[in-house]
Amino acid sequence: MNSLGLALAIIGAACAALFAGIGSAKGVGLVGEAAAGVVSVDPNKFSKVLILQLLPGTQGLYGLLTAILLLTRIGVIGGSAQALTTAQGLMYLGACLPIAIVGLFSGIAQGKAAAAGVGIVAKKPDHSGKGIIMAAMVETYAILALLISILLIYNIQIG
Repeated sequence: MNSLGLALAIIGAACAALFAGIGSAKGVGLVGEAAAGVVSVDPNKFSKVLILQLLPGTQGLYGLLTAILLLTRIGVIGGSAQALTTAQGLMYLGACLPIAIVGLFSGIAQGKAAAAGVGIVAKKPDHSGKGIIMAAMVETYAILALLISILLIYNIQIG
């Protein structure tokens, strides 16, 4: 078994979870900071700002999903690890990069958009849906990155 190929694939899975998770953590934190100020003035707005805070958390979930799918595909989870060539390992590493990179940057960008949405809730709580829609637009690119990562993972031939 070529342990380098397997190691590269596992590094890819780790990158997907790690970088998308960092983006989500940063984004959720940004919104939490803004939301705390609003809730300290009006605790009744908690549920509206909580929805906004949750939005940037999805990138981390997408990275985790990608990592689990890859680790399952190569047998690290739920089976015995596949023998991978170095080229296959590099391909799996590359397959994880879309969600890793886009997840990192879109989680932060979505956090900024959602934090701005918290400002809408602070001044006009009945318009909170507009803030949610603006933040959700960033989600489109994370979903596209997730899709391409999954398609790549399942279209790399093993064996």
